[in-house]
Amino acid sequence: MKRVAVTGMGIVSPCGNTPQEFFGNLVAGRSGVRRLPDQFAPRLATRVAALADLDPGAHFAPTRQRMLDRVSQFALIAAAQAVTEAGLELSDEERRHAGVFIGTGMGGACSVEDGYATLYRDHSDRIKPFSVLLAMNNAAAAWIGIDHRLSGPNLTFSTACSSSAVAIGEAWRRIRSGEAPAMLAGGAEAPLTLGTLKAWEALRTLAGEDRCDASASCKPFARDRSGLVLGEGAAVLVLEEWERAIRRGARIRGELVGYGLHTDGAHITHPSVAGQSEAMQLALESAGLDPAEIGYINAHGTATPVNDAIETAAIRKVFGTHADRVPVSSTKSMHGHLLGAAGAVEFIATLLALEAGTAPPTMHLQCPDPECDLDYVPNRARQGLRIDAAMSNSFAFGGTNAVLVVRAPPPAKRTVAGA
Repeated sequence: MKRVAVTGMGIVSPCGNTPQEFFGNLVAGRSGVRRLPDQFAPRLATRVAALADLDPGAHFAPTRQRMLDRVSQFALIAAAQAVTEAGLELSDEERRHAGVFIGTGMGGACSVEDGYATLYRDHSDRIKPFSVLLAMNNAAAAWIGIDHRLSGPNLTFSTACSSSAVAIGEAWRRIRSGEAPAMLAGGAEAPLTLGTLKAWEALRTLAGEDRCDASASCKPFARDRSGLVLGEGAAVLVLEEWERAIRRGARIRGELVGYGLHTDGAHITHPSVAGQSEAMQLALESAGLDPAEIGYINAHGTATPVNDAIETAAIRKVFGTHADRVPVSSTKSMHGHLLGAAGAVEFIATLLALEAGTAPPTMHLQCPDPECDLDYVPNRARQGLRIDAAMSNSFAFGGTNAVLVVRAPPPAKRTVAGA
């Protein structure tokens, strides 16, 4: 089996639009959660979300903007960042096999809602001519493949909140088996429409607004947590066959060594200790690592009452006595829950935590829940850690659980010689 290097990453998120800005804000505990714009707020009981600060006009000409839903805009910007950072160049033959795997839960939600509004609110029989192309779930992956001239497998994964973790894991499998020299993998989501927010509100999973500070509304693992905060954005990584990356002198940010995929097969919304723990165990086994070798866990940590307690129990089941010693944090406390993009965004947070030896905090954890009794790095980043391997958890409605494990490369392989 081939080894798989991460050689590039790109991100658009509520906490920053480059990996460096994103991680810097996480470490500083700066939340991207805020009150929604006025056009949404009057019709919502829950009035907070995590919005990405992005001007499409700075990246796309007006004619192209009309062809791209917000979710595709996010994905293309993140992919371009990742390719540039990696310095990725492929031969014509390699382009035949290199591909794109993207996860999304809702695809072009903005365009779907816009079309319905035109038909049913405005009573117009004319909708945008590109509505199908804007709304289709595979648009983001297709556009990335077109922009970067990649003719290998181009797939879109939709497994709710684990979508992009599955996309990354399946891309890892393609490279590991020798089917692809490199892959662009990640996820994108733009769900902040009135219809989507109302649907999640009806499900009664959204957090209430914190009375003192809207940015503190998402409180994973806290006794007073009240639910998740929806967010938007994208994250894309360049995964590359290890020896190829070494030959070209690439900067290796980490080695993706493990992937666990397991389905609860029990309930459409209620998580399972057995399912989550099995996904973690499978990831460790594929990585060839013992639980005690994991130095940091980026938790799924949605801040819903049920999920946080279940994930705590699942980590304890897998990690045993080491569960009390490993730092665990939920960065959703700052960037919100990006649904299908969450796994990729949080995998970048995990990679950068490993690289910096710094566990980002779980913010707003003032009153810990007794049922959530792990070391959740409350309110302040923990620096100066030795993290040789780290884990990122992504669990989903529908029960598809995906776990990724990344290992630090040897020091000599982390940067180009002399860089």
